[in-house]
Amino acid sequence: MRRQSKFGRLALAAAAGLATLALAGCTGAAGSTDLPSQQPGGLGADVEKRMTAAVTDAMTLADASAGVAGVWAPWAGSWTTAVGTTTRGGSTPVTEDMTFRIGQNTTPMTCTVLLRLVDEGRVGLDDPLTKWVPGLVGVEGVTLRELCQDTSGIADYTAALSGKFVMNPTRQWPPLELASDGIAMQRYGKPGEKYGRSATNAVLVGMALQNATDRSWPELYKQYVFDELGMKATSLPGSSQFSVPGKHPAGYAAGVDGAGAVVCEPMRDVSRLSPSQGWTSGGAVSNLADLKSFGQALAAGSLLSDKSDKAQVDAVVNGQSWQRYGLGVQLLGPLRGSSGAVPGYLSAVFSDPSSGLTVVVALNNSTPGAGFAQALAQRLASIASKLPAKQKGAKVVPSLPWSEQQTVDAMTKAAPCPAKKAG
Repeated sequence: MRRQSKFGRLALAAAAGLATLALAGCTGAAGSTDLPSQQPGGLGADVEKRMTAAVTDAMTLADASAGVAGVWAPWAGSWTTAVGTTTRGGSTPVTEDMTFRIGQNTTPMTCTVLLRLVDEGRVGLDDPLTKWVPGLVGVEGVTLRELCQDTSGIADYTAALSGKFVMNPTRQWPPLELASDGIAMQRYGKPGEKYGRSATNAVLVGMALQNATDRSWPELYKQYVFDELGMKATSLPGSSQFSVPGKHPAGYAAGVDGAGAVVCEPMRDVSRLSPSQGWTSGGAVSNLADLKSFGQALAAGSLLSDKSDKAQVDAVVNGQSWQRYGLGVQLLGPLRGSSGAVPGYLSAVFSDPSSGLTVVVALNNSTPGAGFAQALAQRLASIASKLPAKQKGAKVVPSLPWSEQQTVDAMTKAAPCPAKKAG
């Protein structure tokens, strides 16, 4: 059974706090019911200057005109920012409430819907994919759990199609075509054998649950995630809705040549894009406030039963020992969350279920890839982790298994097209 009382408190928090969530210094948050209470006020001028510098450094490395970020450290205070302009060379400032494409940050939302349906008894976590998508060749033995944990062995279709996505962003892609391309590629391994990040997996989950419920994904997200957390700026646009809903910065990406190599100039405006190229793996749009709400709910397990919450964070190692992957969720030391890239935008959201530390970042140039946004979030988390508690006994974030300098080095290495210095 779902924890109805827990969600009841969650829904009330969402209704009461959403209106002010996008502003700096927010203290209430949908999805944070089980996290420590947020201390009011900022983080101090020196710390906020360091955090702003981290965002502007990342914008320069990514050649982005816009950056949005927020850090909520319940024991110390909070900080949000919107830096830059909505277009390259433009004069319209970006604002904290603007929407952006969130790429693979859609995937934990998809896997949360799966777990909600498991809690309702509609599907089983270990159901074979072929139960819900019969007749699909090349997926024998793969379960819904393995798809959400990226242990299915099925390859990532974006490896083959990323160039086409950038060069022809408005092409509409049927889910079956995306899935078929991933299935046809060289496999990572046998089902359940090892981790291999793959957008194909979330698309297959999307196909399965659409068949299992006979409902569209905009409806499923709305019922099981968006409405329950008050995420009014978040949606999965239709495949022919090429513009980002609401006020938003333009999105940019470097082109690619025939061999798949990055071509930095000219930087392309890919703001008009079909969400179908990501669909349930990467097609959603959101904003700073909504990603904070979802990130904290994901960390707290607020939308799930205890059993499903434990299943979601029952993780496999996907790198160093502190880098693990659960059911649609990355675990970086104590932080839970995800990072994403879609032509035009990078973003990441991470939250610590113990201390409540939450970080959200977004940039409007996708060229460096999702790992770049993750590294920026880790840099901000590293800065926040050193903050002293304002009240004795308040929970602080545990020691993080990375340094700020390591994140700077990672971002510098990942950026193929940094902005040119003036003059």
